[in-house]
Amino acid sequence: MKPTAIPQFGRHTAFGLSTLLAVCATARAADDADAQAKKPDTAWKTSAAIGATLTRGNSKTLTVNGTIDTVKKWKKNEFGAGGYVTYGEDDGDTTANNYGLYSQYNRLFTERFFAFARVDYQHDELADLDYRVALNPGVGYYFLKDDKFTLAGEVGPGYVWEKLGNERDDFATLHVGERFTWEINDRARLWQNFGYEPELEDFGNYLITAEIGFETDIITNLSLRVVGRETYRSDPAPGRYHNDFQLITGVAYKF
Repeated sequence: MKPTAIPQFGRHTAFGLSTLLAVCATARAADDADAQAKKPDTAWKTSAAIGATLTRGNSKTLTVNGTIDTVKKWKKNEFGAGGYVTYGEDDGDTTANNYGLYSQYNRLFTERFFAFARVDYQHDELADLDYRVALNPGVGYYFLKDDKFTLAGEVGPGYVWEKLGNERDDFATLHVGERFTWEINDRARLWQNFGYEPELEDFGNYLITAEIGFETDIITNLSLRVVGRETYRSDPAPGRYHNDFQLITGVAYKF
């Protein structure tokens, strides 16, 4: 019998759009084009984080997670790539086994308007997702872009190849997303991402992804990171829930 889905769509929408609604009112006040144009190219910025929980005795569990991200910005180009992995077991039974990779390139036509190309790869054993490859070109716009805040919206077509359950499928999609970052001060930062990808021929088949994270420096190049990540699939594999949520804590090293 297929388990009852937990109603999540309203929460997902609020999770992804709350930041957008909160800061859009200030977007027109951002007049930083000249200052941004004079900035030099940035160096490569890379961070790697790892977290682990081990219990023995009355319980026998192990959970390990890791992420890596790198970014580089030029005057007219931006590039980011990274990945994540989570594995968990409880008394020999697998409780988590998923990983993913992404890469995105932005080409700026003005200080705020850009075209992008993005590719994502996902695997999730417990969701019975053998693989999901998504290719998304499109255009985007920075509503906010200064030393403290960035807020960008993205839209474009896409294409997906996946094996979910025992079925392989491929189909065209629409990609709608937004990305927000806030450099709170020299030691702390917050970020939030939201993505909505419906199948073009069947809008009832869609994927929602959302992430919010907070990081604070402990010492130079070392920080504490907390990330909440959720995935909602409208049409999951047989016998699986619609949503998966992860709360990840770990220590990150920046180099």
